[in-house]
Amino acid sequence: MLSRVADSLYWMSRYLERAEHTGRLVDVHLNLMLDQSAASAEQRWSRVLAALGHPVAPLSQIEPYALAQTLTFDMANHSSVAACISSARENARQVREQISSEMWEELNRLFHEVKRADMENLWETEPLEFLRVVKEGVHLFHGVTDSTMSHGEGWQFIQFGRYIERASSVAALIDVHFGFFPAVASEAFDQVEWIGLLRSCTAFESYCKVYTPELKADRIAEFLLLNAEFPHSVRFAVDRVRASLEAIQEFTNSRKADHVSRLAGRLRALLGYGQIHEIMVGGLHSYLTDIQRQCAEINRCAHELYVSYPVEAALEA
Repeated sequence: MLSRVADSLYWMSRYLERAEHTGRLVDVHLNLMLDQSAASAEQRWSRVLAALGHPVAPLSQIEPYALAQTLTFDMANHSSVAACISSARENARQVREQISSEMWEELNRLFHEVKRADMENLWETEPLEFLRVVKEGVHLFHGVTDSTMSHGEGWQFIQFGRYIERASSVAALIDVHFGFFPAVASEAFDQVEWIGLLRSCTAFESYCKVYTPELKADRIAEFLLLNAEFPHSVRFAVDRVRASLEAIQEFTNSRKADHVSRLAGRLRALLGYGQIHEIMVGGLHSYLTDIQRQCAEINRCAHELYVSYPVEAALEA
């Protein structure tokens, strides 16, 4: 597969995952604003900004409408929902011949729905409905992709992009939440915050089925980090990253692909053999930081191997 095609499919998928993740966080925290004080909302929006990699403003300067605008519609913010969907569509356009007609139609429809939306009118009417449309649009795109695209090399690059983005994003979200949370004193407030974290990962109902509705920090960390069956856990995402890279290696038959596969295998082992009590004792922050660092290294090595390689390297493969 041409490097430009692999790169476009990979980033198309990463941008869509980022749009869905951002939209979900904004959705959850707009809902939580209905139940809590302005001071609590300001702290929560600080966590949202930090989890999404944005500079965190002083609490006194946090204004929900402006933040929702920045995270949702601001095209100058390259990680906003609108900017990510636009970038995903542009990457899809560049490889239009490699994806199915149904995939293009669904992504194009989502792009135009977002483009037509107006933040001022949405804020006055139904902002949550718009975010629901975005989330469902991304889910539908992935369903159409799985149903209409051959599960070959290109499909594997889409899976790789989707799940490397998810692993890194969920790890960052957990890290920020557990870092901010000790400053909160109210037990009742704690429960709302833990529910917010689980809902930010679509995990509340699944968590309750695995454990109980009793919310405990170590159980929540274990579920979101180490559960092998829940689609938005870090381990689940890393399992998919490793599987995709191994499949791509078979398609390319490249000896140099061993290195990036080993990196993914090392991260998989870190999660597969991790015990939550050992992780908590050793330092959850350092553990999550290491996961994000390893995800970035996998991304860098895969890019060097499959996208930015020199001609001489291709001839030696």
